[in-house]
Amino acid sequence: MTSILGIDAAWTATEPSGVALIRTNPDDGRWECVALAPSYNSFIETARGNPVQWLERPSAGQPDVRRLLKAAERHLGGERVSVISVDVPLSKVRITGRRKADNDVSKKFGANGCGTHSPSDTRPGVISETLLNELVALGYKLAVNYSNASDPGNSVIEVYPHPALLRLLNRDFRVPYKTGGTLRYWPELTTVGDRADRLIAEFECIHAGLSNVIHEIPDFLPKSLYVGPLTSLKRYEDALDALVCAWVGTRYFEGFAEAYGDKNAAIWVPS
Repeated sequence: MTSILGIDAAWTATEPSGVALIRTNPDDGRWECVALAPSYNSFIETARGNPVQWLERPSAGQPDVRRLLKAAERHLGGERVSVISVDVPLSKVRITGRRKADNDVSKKFGANGCGTHSPSDTRPGVISETLLNELVALGYKLAVNYSNASDPGNSVIEVYPHPALLRLLNRDFRVPYKTGGTLRYWPELTTVGDRADRLIAEFECIHAGLSNVIHEIPDFLPKSLYVGPLTSLKRYEDALDALVCAWVGTRYFEGFAEAYGDKNAAIWVPS
């Protein structure tokens, strides 16, 4: 059984991080969702039989990698996670600024509105360094090309959801689903409720696209006519990003992804 752990890792310890675990179904080989949560702690709790409380504010903090993987293994009946797919800058050398990977993706997808953010020595800084170091200590390797194509398991890959969503949804411009961007996306919408409904509609499109390639994704999204602050929708955005990360992991594992970068760092995008 092959499994992918998708992590939408926050660049700071003050924000939550979405986590998704998928695997191949032993009967038909299709990818299926095993667990989904809007934070590290809530994911760990799912492995103890405690369901996600989507209406509660998710906790923030850096990942406890060993506990996270132990929780995933508990969901998998004791099996080791095959690939870890993370939306955060990762590198074999210390990150001090923009990398070739960031520039290559921006050159390729910038016209589609999918240029990359610029990492620095402090953001994500110690968060990504610690995450990668702990994964390497547990036997995973940072994949920057397909030199290990005969055995892509035991890999950790860096991904970027925006260009991945272009491929998934067959769009030609960046999908407008970030909670912090609604005024920029839809300046004509004057009420929070209208912008929330438009945002949820984009969430539903992403959920539908993912459900075509990953089965058993829970129906976790809020409904339309949403009442509440836009910031409370961030947890659903993070969970969707984690699922997108996991989907890119499946494309990498199956040999249908392209690496942008160099020998030290690469961002994987579905081909």
